[in-house]
Amino acid sequence: MDTEIYNIEDLKLLSIIGFDGNPPNGLRVHPDNVHIVYPIGCKLTVQNWNTKEQTFLEGHTNVISTIAVSRSGHYIASGQINHMGFKASVILWDFEKKESVFKYESHKVRVETVTFSCCDSYLISLGGPDDGNIVVWSIETNEALCGCYASNRTSGDALTVCATNLRSPCFVSAGDTTLKVWRLNSTDRSLRGLDVSLGKIKRVITCIEIMYNDEFAYCGTSTGDIIKIQLNYSRDLNQLDPISNPVLIGCYGRTPKKKNPKKPYDVERYSLGVRALLLLSNENIIVGAGDGTIDLVEERNIPPETLIQKGHGKLINPTLPMLNMLKTTFVDSMVTSIQKLKNQLLVGTIQCELFTVDLKTFALQLLVTCHTSTIYDLAFPRIYSNVFATASKNDVRVWSVETAQELLRISVPNFTCSGVVFTHDGKAIITSWNDGTIKAFTPQSGKLMYTIFSAHNKGVSAVAVTRDGSKIISGGGEGQVRIWEIQPMKQTLLSVLKEHKGPVSSIDINQNDKECVTASTDGTCIIWDLERFARLAILFSSTLFMCVRYHPSGCQVITCGTNRQIGYWEVFDGSLIREIEGSKSSALNTLDITSDGMYVATGGSDQIVKIWKYKEGITTYMGLGHAAVITMVKFSPDYSTIVTASADGAIFIWKCPFGKKTASVAKSRESVASRSSCSLREAKLKQMENIKAISPTQSVRSNQEDKPTTPCSAGGSVKCYCQSTCKCKADEISTPDGSRTNSTKSSAHKESFTEVP
Repeated sequence: MDTEIYNIEDLKLLSIIGFDGNPPNGLRVHPDNVHIVYPIGCKLTVQNWNTKEQTFLEGHTNVISTIAVSRSGHYIASGQINHMGFKASVILWDFEKKESVFKYESHKVRVETVTFSCCDSYLISLGGPDDGNIVVWSIETNEALCGCYASNRTSGDALTVCATNLRSPCFVSAGDTTLKVWRLNSTDRSLRGLDVSLGKIKRVITCIEIMYNDEFAYCGTSTGDIIKIQLNYSRDLNQLDPISNPVLIGCYGRTPKKKNPKKPYDVERYSLGVRALLLLSNENIIVGAGDGTIDLVEERNIPPETLIQKGHGKLINPTLPMLNMLKTTFVDSMVTSIQKLKNQLLVGTIQCELFTVDLKTFALQLLVTCHTSTIYDLAFPRIYSNVFATASKNDVRVWSVETAQELLRISVPNFTCSGVVFTHDGKAIITSWNDGTIKAFTPQSGKLMYTIFSAHNKGVSAVAVTRDGSKIISGGGEGQVRIWEIQPMKQTLLSVLKEHKGPVSSIDINQNDKECVTASTDGTCIIWDLERFARLAILFSSTLFMCVRYHPSGCQVITCGTNRQIGYWEVFDGSLIREIEGSKSSALNTLDITSDGMYVATGGSDQIVKIWKYKEGITTYMGLGHAAVITMVKFSPDYSTIVTASADGAIFIWKCPFGKKTASVAKSRESVASRSSCSLREAKLKQMENIKAISPTQSVRSNQEDKPTTPCSAGGSVKCYCQSTCKCKADEISTPDGSRTNSTKSSAHKESFTEVP
């Protein structure tokens, strides 16, 4: 019998929506001032700043914890985190070839930081708390030269390393009550460290910057001040050892904004510590703080001794007001990276946002943003592949596929959106929330259209909408399936279907809107009649069903769950047709099927995206790169892309190997009378928002009272539907008929609407 051998090919990654702002100094600017380098999960991203083209370096097996770019720009180094008991790897990359040069595993569990010597001869890496070693690796000979413990036994863990600018074998390490100046002896393969005496001052140093001539080092601390150290190097560059032990000059703080002549010793420290430093060529300092403050400061030209305040012969306050603030701005979250790119600053935050700051005006602009927690759902509009929506904690976001930029953000603070779906006419975004509500928003401006309160007792876990827009089917954490009739001014509960014993994890509606199938973690999938509100068939399996989809023919359904199997089921009687092993190691969390029924995409806890042939049941394509559990996968309506989302908030856009769909999709007509029973009068249809009309250049603008505004390149908006903690300016919301009414306020729900002008 003839057998056909199928080769599994790799999916091509087009772009990643995401920026990992957690690693300290995780954002780097290449010396060519054209490319930037930053990590996303276990991938290293090299992006052309002008064209926004992304190149991905693959080789790490877990989340990247630190990166560095050499002074010449020829090399990139990156380190990762690993599981307890395993070695963490450091990889050296060739920037031009975009490939790995070598890889070594000398640290346990975690690589805290990596850095290059000033002449690109050595790669210095520091291990995490479980390791505590400094390892120096020779780039020329590709071998480890030496290593030793980074701190003394009486000190805490070392957290950061910074190389000197003029002496290749020298560098500085710092951390929890430890600060050392190191010298490498390559002949003897040894390291010698000198402790910097800080006296009675105890500080946790988070970042280091060394002056261009190696005269001084500035260290940011968790206390909120900056330690200035004199390194005491000789002017002779051949002399590698300091003339005398490095000494502390002082702890510098910011002078108060309002100076009081009666209190000349008043000083301000940075809230939540100094997290990032950047020394400019004019010897001014850029300071990034834990509360999001970014300051341009200059050092006062006075002796520090004149500002020392003593009482009864004792030092009262070790922090001196030696820094004058010249300019300031605010990014609303902890600053983790500051880099200079031409005449602007690039600022990365722990909320995974990337800002630019103009050095002259200090004007702030948000460029990159992404989810910071698990993405629970993902949806494309019908027959429109340029945008998609994602649901996560605190917000729902609409993204552009072409630019990989955020177009709209709908925020509901302190609540989690479990599901998102577009109506088939593209005029509303239906969302489900863990507080038991179902909310509908306009797709362009994000205005609230209506809210169904107390839709489920234990939160809404899944939601779907019929093609005519007249019904919403919702599933709850208590296992109930509820059917809602949607009208312009009211939403009515039609039926409650009580069969499931566990949370409803997925809902899919048949092509003719007469049936739907619901999956639950109780091990059952139920097919329902939406006309008689009765059960048609039930599917049993020893698994937690995570996702279910109808085949376009309507005769079969396909499921996946924690048993690692892809199940094919008969709709007529609920019998199992066949099962395919979807993963060899872990659960399958999501799947999607093309509209022609030929291909299926799956994603699971093994972090692998797989494309299957539906009839043959074989894997044809595979995508690697996610650093967390894959939670959602979707085909675009025209088959041009495949979008996947994961538990770490990353969104991967893959090129669909089938090409764009042409004849099978009819082009949308310019003017079609709506068949929806919940639509407005035909005269007002032209005034309603449609997702197809959303601007590809629309961007996010956040505006909160008592907080600075984050301006943007284009006029977008962020909508806030919050509880009593918000101070919204307006108490009005838009109703579907276009009028403005006061928002309904009850003891359990207080909704308000704020739009940024």
